[in-house]
Amino acid sequence: MPTESNPIIILENVSVRYRLPSERIGTLKEYTIRLLQRRLKHRDFLAVKDLNLSVQQGEVFGIVGDNGAGKSTLLKVISKVLRPTTGRVRIYGKIAPLLELGAGFHPELSGRENVFLNGALLGYSHEEMSHVFDEIVEFSELSEFIDAPIRTYSSGMYARLGFAVATAHQPEILIVDEILSVGDEAFQRKCTDRIANFRENGATVLMVSHNLDLIAEMCNRAAWLDHGNLIYTGESEQVIAKYREGAI
Repeated sequence: MPTESNPIIILENVSVRYRLPSERIGTLKEYTIRLLQRRLKHRDFLAVKDLNLSVQQGEVFGIVGDNGAGKSTLLKVISKVLRPTTGRVRIYGKIAPLLELGAGFHPELSGRENVFLNGALLGYSHEEMSHVFDEIVEFSELSEFIDAPIRTYSSGMYARLGFAVATAHQPEILIVDEILSVGDEAFQRKCTDRIANFRENGATVLMVSHNLDLIAEMCNRAAWLDHGNLIYTGESEQVIAKYREGAI
């Protein structure tokens, strides 16, 4: 296991290649027919290109870049949602990914039931979730609605419960992808305060956001991605300045 001076996340020559249809196909039926007739043509798209990166234990690391830069793909590789096409990813610690809040929620189950369901998907036992259940409800501010079906929740309520569940336990590595824009300003501050508390307690945080001021405030270092290429890494304010300039 790494010490505070050693990397907790190491990416070595990582590339992610997608195979995309070379022409627009309108329906699943048409896609299937072309596939069976071997008339389906693909083109390769490199979402991440030969990337080398390391993140130190206990730091908050930001990733910036335009839409389509490969940021979310990179987080999915680190979270082991995707396997890299080439290269190696080494992770030293348990990851709590906030890639899509409430991704495991079932719309017909109540908020209460979904807390335990989502907790199980994150690797926690029923007993472990019972210990933090009251804290989850209090943090999400959903006590009046916790026994209502999730399908009756607004998108903001859904996201609040998802964040509260995913961050109920102190993670070793927290992966955050554009989720701090959910809810009102007061709830956003609660989210950033919780992440700051994780940082103070030694957690490593990897964060993607288009909010450059948030990256500057929260992150020690950052990386700028562009069309799958790692353009620049360094202190967060330096990276943001380079990104805003558009050139190194």
